[in-house]
Amino acid sequence: MQANFASDNVSPAAPSVMAALVAANAGPAMPYGADPWSERLTETLSALFECEVTVFTVATGTAANALALSLLSPPWGAVYCHPDSHAQVDECGAPEFWTGGAKLVGVGGDHGKIDPAALDATIDAATPHGVHNAQPAALTITQASEAGTVYTPDEVAALAAVAHKRRLGLHMDGARFANAVAALGCAPADITWRAGIDVLSLGATKGGALAAEAVVLFKPELAEEAGFRRKRAGHLWSKSRFLAAQLEGWLADGAWLALARHANACAARLATVLENLPGVMLLHPCEANEVFAELPASLAASLGEAGHVFYPFGAADAGRSAIRLVTAWSTTTAEVEDFLADAGRMAGRSVAA
Repeated sequence: MQANFASDNVSPAAPSVMAALVAANAGPAMPYGADPWSERLTETLSALFECEVTVFTVATGTAANALALSLLSPPWGAVYCHPDSHAQVDECGAPEFWTGGAKLVGVGGDHGKIDPAALDATIDAATPHGVHNAQPAALTITQASEAGTVYTPDEVAALAAVAHKRRLGLHMDGARFANAVAALGCAPADITWRAGIDVLSLGATKGGALAAEAVVLFKPELAEEAGFRRKRAGHLWSKSRFLAAQLEGWLADGAWLALARHANACAARLATVLENLPGVMLLHPCEANEVFAELPASLAASLGEAGHVFYPFGAADAGRSAIRLVTAWSTTTAEVEDFLADAGRMAGRSVAA
């Protein structure tokens, strides 16, 4: 059985999401968020995060991130992010466009996570130049990170301390937020507002939705502007119930965490076996649902020729390849074991099931 580990975006919608959509499709409902599903979603997320939140549904992660950052930075602002973040690499300039021109500034850190000391130093370097420099305005972090690692509550709080000392707004790109919560075993509040997050892009699409994300505001004073910005950006759905229903079905009875735990377990199995094969080295700790590995180029090519799907990721030395494997809620144990069996056979070592 060939496995598709290209992305969790290749997965279908989860059964609970599809059931919620079918149920929401019965009869009329008021448009533009004035429907029971949207109202219940705000109540559900307020209970989940243990505080009153304001929720704005959108259909894509790019829209969620760009909308969130537009609330935190003026056009002359600097938005600090990891160099590998989606905001920097994969949003086609959307954050810059919807902020009206804010500058994205990369701040490094190991394994996809921003280093607080590096953030502090980067801001220090900008402030003496006054009007000649983009003004520090916001920080965005990704949970789980683009390297498949997770920020602990203490790590989020450390970055928040730097950001808030400098009067920066703090945004979390939570495209894989469920995977992070499942990995940490903490309350969602512990890695968001309790740790200093102002705005969360809560991603459901990668975790089992058809197309649904939510901008969750922990600062109510941002709500009015967010409403206008979403409308102006063309992301206020007239039939908003279908966005809210997806999120409702995803969250119902803890489905979002159960789906994430399964994806994480599949990735952990891949990582545990692969790192013990000859010539294979993990590039980052596997903490959520992504595995980054460096391996002989011949092995990577053979796995691709066998029909397994994955992306090359970054550069490697001659004769070596770096690849990324992403598991999803729909990844099966059989797909994982078949991939590992092929990898073991090609590497000259049998793999125990």
